[in-house]
Amino acid sequence: MRPPLRAVAILAAAAVLVAGCGSSDNWSRPHSRPSPVGTLGPGFVDSSAKPTPEGTVTPRPGSWTGVHPSKDYRVVLLTTGADNPTKALVTAVEDWAEDEEVDLRTVAAKDAQDLLPSIVRAIEMGPDLIVSAGNDLVDPLALVTASHLSQQFLVVGAELAEPTHNVTAVDWSGASFRGEGLGASSTYDAGSFTAERCATAIRAGVAAVLNDLTGIVVWLE
Repeated sequence: MRPPLRAVAILAAAAVLVAGCGSSDNWSRPHSRPSPVGTLGPGFVDSSAKPTPEGTVTPRPGSWTGVHPSKDYRVVLLTTGADNPTKALVTAVEDWAEDEEVDLRTVAAKDAQDLLPSIVRAIEMGPDLIVSAGNDLVDPLALVTASHLSQQFLVVGAELAEPTHNVTAVDWSGASFRGEGLGASSTYDAGSFTAERCATAIRAGVAAVLNDLTGIVVWLE
């Protein structure tokens, strides 16, 4: 016996919905290279010369606010730790992703033994950008990033001692952890990881990456 037409229509609609949900979540599908929407304001960098590799730029406050990621920007938030600075950074990244309608996924390292595997998992997902939050990730990232030069990384609230061109960092007085060999800055201050500062860091850092200003430290005053 043939089912009622209404039932057939409902089943067809459900099938389309399921297929649509699956395709929107599939990062293996072809994806256009991300590009900036909007432009950097005056004073983000010296207009006469591109920043040197491993150099530090101190952009004029607010010079990054006109830049947004293009549609369907794929970002992995790579994180570890439950300290207050890391929590503040994670919240800032999540809020930014929601505001910008970014396709955000999170990889959280469970413990010290999972730090390197978590980075590998993030890379294998094939995002446009991996954002790192948590000081314990700095040393493992230093071991891995140079072997994956086509993958862009953004480290917020810390930096690699010798970054390759695919690693950008955002730091400020009170942050700037550079690994166990160098330790925290003498001015390290967990209280400097305010919601406002962390929100500024992710936006300024992404603006730099989208404009191919990578392999540098973006210093926030």
